[in-house]
Amino acid sequence: MGSRTNPALAVGRTMPTRRNTELVMLLFAVLVVMAAQAIVDATVRGSVGLNVVYYGAGFAGLWLVAHLIVRRFARYADPLILPAVALLNGLGLVLIARLDFADTLDAQSSGEPLPAGDAPLQLAWTLVGLVLFTAVLVLIRDHRVLAKYGYTLGAGGLLLLALPAVLPSALSEVNGAKIWIRVAGFSIQPGEFAKIAVLIFFAAYLVAKRDVLSLAGRKVLGLELPRGRDLGPVLVVWVASLGVLVFEKDLGSSLLLFGIFVVMLYVATERVSWLAIGLLLFSGGAFVAYQLFSHVRVRVQIWLDPFAYRNEEGFQIVQSLLGFGTGGLFGTGLGGGRPDTLQTFAKTDFIVTTIGEELGLFGLVAVLMLYLVMVERGFRTSLLVRDPFGKLLAAGLAFAVALQVFVVVGGVTKLIPLTGLTTPFVSYGGSSLVANFALVALLVRMSDAARRPAAPIEAPPPLAEAKTEVVSR
Repeated sequence: MGSRTNPALAVGRTMPTRRNTELVMLLFAVLVVMAAQAIVDATVRGSVGLNVVYYGAGFAGLWLVAHLIVRRFARYADPLILPAVALLNGLGLVLIARLDFADTLDAQSSGEPLPAGDAPLQLAWTLVGLVLFTAVLVLIRDHRVLAKYGYTLGAGGLLLLALPAVLPSALSEVNGAKIWIRVAGFSIQPGEFAKIAVLIFFAAYLVAKRDVLSLAGRKVLGLELPRGRDLGPVLVVWVASLGVLVFEKDLGSSLLLFGIFVVMLYVATERVSWLAIGLLLFSGGAFVAYQLFSHVRVRVQIWLDPFAYRNEEGFQIVQSLLGFGTGGLFGTGLGGGRPDTLQTFAKTDFIVTTIGEELGLFGLVAVLMLYLVMVERGFRTSLLVRDPFGKLLAAGLAFAVALQVFVVVGGVTKLIPLTGLTTPFVSYGGSSLVANFALVALLVRMSDAARRPAAPIEAPPPLAEAKTEVVSR
């Protein structure tokens, strides 16, 4: 009779890493991006030049390096996260380059100096983001280490979040929101990085306090409400989110911060009562903010009837709706619309409108499906990862992406009031792009831990070979 192989020892050899699947999907993403750029060139310039090949080669080179890094440092990571991000990033670069060319034509027709263009800078920020992506994977081999620095990261995140509020408006305010730090022509949005730091703190805190927060208090209307003393963390985050809203006039970050914490609290405790309390606090905060702060009241009034303010504050949302109407189901085609004339912020806050105009409803849904794939893979990682901290952190990161996309798309389609958040990986902007690459690196790291085979358990020696020991009294 042949010897049997211990299944625990064979797991590591038989578990597929799926890296080749990731490589094939990345090549597909590169081909789609090159085809999109070729369509833009053919439509706008009238010909397709070698620049498409050069652009495609450079773009492919960046993501090939990212793939090799994952293959080396996170070989069991989910194979679909990176391709989804690559396709979103590539589509954003194509749209920004297309809008750059429209700006150049407008400058030529009006006799103004030609603009430098934002696509090369966005490509440079992509490179910086991939460097940070690599650094996170190389330096953080075990995501559980982050839990040890949860409170430090939380304090640092809150400091970054509050810093623009205490700076002079000349150094921090852009378009009415004090969310920037601008020095010597360089600007950064610290809130994008604070979001990740605060998420790590939330996960570390909730893992440590989960049993306390799960204790039931009294029952009201069928809900088991928590004890009053346990409401402190929720009230602190509620006050912090209101502070962001009041002092920085940043409705989007305020909503994002509070929404993420409440959902992570629900995931940690599995108590619906926390969601109910969160909704009540959100409703109360929204009502108070509407009554006390004019910028919130203006946003709500524009949301309710944008056409009444179409020549003033409601101009952007009205133009956004016109852009979606122009695109219809199938769109005008890449390069065939005029988002540059319809929108003031076509590359940033309203790039979703650009997608809707040129790719139509079907194209916009396809883009949203890419986000759905990324979010679904994040939640899958949350279910599969073995430690409580990883489960909470993966769920929080995935939900952060989902909530941000919902807030952006809901704002430009008039589903909810406009908030001014950027579309992850697609909108022009260095801070958002680089910070989101760090977020993706953490998801990749945790998906590697979730799919990596467990360490083999040594089989006990046969009884005949076991050592015996005589014990005398």
